[in-house]
Amino acid sequence: MEDFVQSSGDDGIVVFSLGSIIKNLTKERANTIASALGQIPQKVVWGYKGEKPETLAPNTRIYEWIPQNDLLGHPKTKAFITHGGTNGIYEAIYHGVPMVGLPLIADQPDNINHMKTKGAAVMLDFNKMETKDLKQAISDVINNPSYKESMMRLSRIHHDQPMKPLDQAVYWIEFVMRNKGAKHLRVEAHNLTWYQYHCLDVAAFLLSVIALVVFIFVKTCSWLFRKCFRKTLVKSKKE
Repeated sequence: MEDFVQSSGDDGIVVFSLGSIIKNLTKERANTIASALGQIPQKVVWGYKGEKPETLAPNTRIYEWIPQNDLLGHPKTKAFITHGGTNGIYEAIYHGVPMVGLPLIADQPDNINHMKTKGAAVMLDFNKMETKDLKQAISDVINNPSYKESMMRLSRIHHDQPMKPLDQAVYWIEFVMRNKGAKHLRVEAHNLTWYQYHCLDVAAFLLSVIALVVFIFVKTCSWLFRKCFRKTLVKSKKE
């Protein structure tokens, strides 16, 4: 994979992944995507487990799994085509790689919309896009410097922290060791009894309240019924 990336020259590479949930695409969608990727000068590393598209070009390599974070951090990476998952979004921000968003489900449209608003991504409709649309979107985020500049601004903000992540991890590991497991930070759920853990005491209380309300309702209805029935009986006897 490194040899393939290095062979891209000055044009660089595009990283493409739709996450681990989407394992297959329709033949029509896969061919549309592959055709667009084959028309750009960059080489493409595509994480995909489905059937090899018929329109796959020599500049595109398909892998069942890709080291996404490492590829995004590679100096030859020019753009990231993504479904908009949270992990991928933050990895792209960290490495300053502009994106082409193809959101599919859940929070993905919202994530890509945020990046689009910040000027760091182009968003496409996955089900309606054509080959020319994807090709144009990739060309825009690579050749229009505003996308890279916006992403680098977000990256600088993301990196502006009092401690590096590695130093922070080391600190908290040593903190737990110094404080003999740091039990004061453990949630109280670990100290609950089995019936409290499963909320059986809460369920018993709620059932008792419901039973009491039902009992009062039944007794009230019974009393009203007897009272009404007695009046009717007395009236009948008098007549």
